[in-house]
Amino acid sequence: MSDKSDTNRTITRRQFARTTAFGLGVAPIFGRASLPLIAPERRRLPDSDKLGIALVGLGSYSTWQLAPALEQTGRCKLAGIVTGTPSKAASWQEKHPELKGHVYSYETFDRIADDDAIDIVYVVLPNSMHAEYTIRAARAGKHVICEKPMAVSSAEAQQMIDACDEAGRRLYIGYRLHFEPHNLEAMRIGREAVFGKMKYVQAEFGFRIGDPTQWRLKKALAGGGALMDVGIYALQAARYVTGEEPVAVTAQEYKTDPVKFAEVDETINWQLTFPSGCVANCSTSYATGQHRLFASAESGWLQLRPAYSYSGIAGETSKGRMDFPQVNQQALQMDGMAQSIMTGSELDADGREGLRDVRIIEAIYESVRTGRELSLDAEFPIRRNR
Repeated sequence: MSDKSDTNRTITRRQFARTTAFGLGVAPIFGRASLPLIAPERRRLPDSDKLGIALVGLGSYSTWQLAPALEQTGRCKLAGIVTGTPSKAASWQEKHPELKGHVYSYETFDRIADDDAIDIVYVVLPNSMHAEYTIRAARAGKHVICEKPMAVSSAEAQQMIDACDEAGRRLYIGYRLHFEPHNLEAMRIGREAVFGKMKYVQAEFGFRIGDPTQWRLKKALAGGGALMDVGIYALQAARYVTGEEPVAVTAQEYKTDPVKFAEVDETINWQLTFPSGCVANCSTSYATGQHRLFASAESGWLQLRPAYSYSGIAGETSKGRMDFPQVNQQALQMDGMAQSIMTGSELDADGREGLRDVRIIEAIYESVRTGRELSLDAEFPIRRNR
């Protein structure tokens, strides 16, 4: 297929992305992607046809991951920034002259409604601010990518979904591993029962957190500790490798440093039961390194170790080593979401997926508080129709 024909189609898709409400005139394609949608080094569209992304919050993730990834994307580009720090605004404009006229503070954020260069707002703020800026972005007529965890409560998550639905805008959650080849293969093996029925999953992710004054250790900003920050990866892995939603959860919390972790959780272990009978043992911690996904089925197993990092992910199965390239996960994620907007196709890395995670996280915290097993059907329903 020639570059010219691809570009001509994309111009129409870009016009659709800007002017047509999601769900009108496009037949959605349901189901998870089975392969990365777009390699960042291929299918690079002209800048005029790419969707513009504004980064809201210029912390380390935006600076060291998202901005460099945007230089590798083929269907989207950096088109704006939002920051409360004038010195950051100046340094970003020096590096990215194209940002001139597209720089906003939190006070002037709503003016992006008049900025036609911006199609997507990427919310990269402390967790407690996700809902506010997602809702404001949707009301400004922009599609939204929100970092995980989606929100600090399921009530906020639902408000975010409702706001984007009402505005006819897409809402995605920054689940980069939905575009990473090793994790995609783990999904495929589990969902297609390559080794038969899944029986047992072990998923764990943790690290030793440093600066005790950072926002991640303040409940008012983070909503929780290790579970909200990195435990969500283990929760996601247990769900996507089984292809099921859990029906029950039991959880326990441990603290070795009650001063440092006075406001948030340090270490949590939890157990999930799935409708098929498969069980998952999961853990997360801010005190120790953990980085593994293991899943055992009737006639074989798979393992990713490390499983969730930005690079260096490695995997094997009972049949041998996984042989997949290392990719820029954030570039694939943003390109995949841009393509979803352009084509009207569905991704599982959406707001409803984010809401399911938040509901299960709430149940895990409630199990910690009460010391009992909770039903995810009756007490914390997580199934949502699209």
